Amino acid sequence: MSEQHQRKPDWLKIKVPSGKEYVKVKDIINRHQLHTICTSGKCPNMAECWGLGTATFMILGDICTRSCKFCATTTGKPAKPDPDEPKNLAESVKLMHLKHCVITSVDRDDLDDGGSTHWATTIKAVKKENPGITIEALIPDFGGKQNDIRRVIDAGPDVISHNLETIRRLTPLVRSASNYERSLNLIRQISESGIRAKSGIMAGLGETEEEVFETMADLLSVGCKVMTIGQYLQPTKNHLPVVTYVHPETFKKWQKTGLAMGFKFIESKPLVRSSYHAEKHVTGKN
Repeated sequence: MSEQHQRKPDWLKIKVPSGKEYVKVKDIINRHQLHTICTSGKCPNMAECWGLGTATFMILGDICTRSCKFCATTTGKPAKPDPDEPKNLAESVKLMHLKHCVITSVDRDDLDDGGSTHWATTIKAVKKENPGITIEALIPDFGGKQNDIRRVIDAGPDVISHNLETIRRLTPLVRSASNYERSLNLIRQISESGIRAKSGIMAGLGETEEEVFETMADLLSVGCKVMTIGQYLQPTKNHLPVVTYVHPETFKKWQKTGLAMGFKFIESKPLVRSSYHAEKHVTGKN
């Protein structure tokens, strides 16, 4: 049964965005023509994060070349990368007085380097304009091209995250043009570089608990020590339906199990998204 025919449980109630800091962040983002995954991804934590003066910025436009069946981001033909975007983003981060910044992007399979050069330029610009800031780069898979991945690594973010999104069995159904093993290899490359590697999955798509634990083991085997787990919410009727709403106590159990398995940090709650409380993931300690 699809999500729109089920009643959402009380623990999935979302706050309506409001407050002075929320308005301030929204104004900065609009004035500098920036994209955020907060809005395009319909993040349930937007009210909380923007209210605290933080946001996850999305570079390389808001149109993706892939059409994953869980994602609310628009699919189509993207515009050319904006050469002023790195500078504009760096200045916006400074105006917001951020100590930690999360940067992500759509997939840009239309570009020869997958957008990795623009990624590196942006990270370096943010670091130069904001001395002492820590940065998480939440990256696409760049088609598994190691040189493109290395370009982002060499830019020196503090954390590089790449989401598996779901368990191995469901990957072909959930993720467009993506591959479970390719993602694991990417995460391995990150961890072997010495940068903290992070990943995340959505729950409620039909996975079993055993498969969740298998995914944890897969991530640990490639050196990933930080993980997020949150409830999948169906963006529109054209996206995959929710199979089940996972109870908060189950999320707590998964967190406890993951930490016992060897993760340094697991954020596991119904409304958790990959960049939620991301500043904590720099050290990777609960």
